[in-house]
Amino acid sequence: MTTFDFVDYPLEQVHRLLEPGPVIMVSTFDGRRANLMTNGFNMPVAHGALIGLILGPWDHSYDALRTTGECVIAIPSIDLAERVVDVGNVSGREVDKWQRFGFTPAPGAVVRAPLVTECFANIECTVADDRLVDDHGLWILKGERAWIDPGRRGTGEFHHRGDGTFSGNATTLDLRRRMTKWRYLTHD
Repeated sequence: MTTFDFVDYPLEQVHRLLEPGPVIMVSTFDGRRANLMTNGFNMPVAHGALIGLILGPWDHSYDALRTTGECVIAIPSIDLAERVVDVGNVSGREVDKWQRFGFTPAPGAVVRAPLVTECFANIECTVADDRLVDDHGLWILKGERAWIDPGRRGTGEFHHRGDGTFSGNATTLDLRRRMTKWRYLTHD
């Protein structure tokens, strides 16, 4: 078999090739206090509001999500990237991340976990399926209510490339008219 210019790539780094969803913040509330964490392993599961999220017992937010079955997925714009990464460097077991990093909680309409006002979008979620959590840390969440700041939408989500570098959304390529099989997806 001819491999052209391909070279072997380590399987343990394949996640770096498959860019996940944008870097998000996950807000939880355990009944006493809210926590905030950074997450780079997430994805849409289906059209609509099913979201896959990797979050395991190594994360302080795990117990709150397991106990309450709810959280908020907040999507920050690239101007918050440094603060968002800093949130991911400390544990909510020792630090009130909201206060330390200057994020503002706001009440949601459906779940007790707070929205993050600095983020351009917030999705209030409940756990739809947790069968893969014990083996893989994979939660399937159902969006119950979504909020967006239309004036900040499009200011640039950012993505973790798996090695400490990030890419920001850049040019938008509008191919809606070519999506003939999927017209229902091409309008807001």
